[in-house]
Amino acid sequence: MSEHNSHDAQHQGERPVKRREMSRRQFLSYTLGGASAFMGAGMIVPMLRFAVDPVLQPKTQAAWVKVVEDSKVANEPKSFKFKVHQVDGWYESDVELEAWISKDKDGNIFALNPTCKHLGCTVNWNANPEYKDQYFCPCHGAHYTVDGKNLAVAPLPLDQYDLKVENGFVYLGQLGPNKRVK
Repeated sequence: MSEHNSHDAQHQGERPVKRREMSRRQFLSYTLGGASAFMGAGMIVPMLRFAVDPVLQPKTQAAWVKVVEDSKVANEPKSFKFKVHQVDGWYESDVELEAWISKDKDGNIFALNPTCKHLGCTVNWNANPEYKDQYFCPCHGAHYTVDGKNLAVAPLPLDQYDLKVENGFVYLGQLGPNKRVK
């Protein structure tokens, strides 16, 4: 019996476990906080989607643009300007671009972008008497061969446009890396 009494004595010293109940104030705080968060998310999610949606759209290939009659293309590069319709997010514009178009030794037509690969200045054909029959960048002295191969300063060759000749006209497409030089 002595064991039984000592066991009862241990339990008598402890308080019974009391459940903690939520007060009215806590209930209202949780309810109002949750409802406010839900309504705030309902306003922010459409705004985020509106801002991020253009980034998630798949990139489209550039449309072919008629630039010049193929009979006007010579062996020496000549600058031709053309306009493309550009959509940048929600902003649409017609941008004027430039291409240096010429024929190679085999009579194949090709087009190069005049943007220098060093710092983005515009190159010109035969612009410097020291570099005869070369593209020259006036900003930092970069120069390129007729095929767009980089000779000095610039780390890469000039970019090349996709090109097709159809019904006597030269059409330019997507701009990409130069395929003429290795």
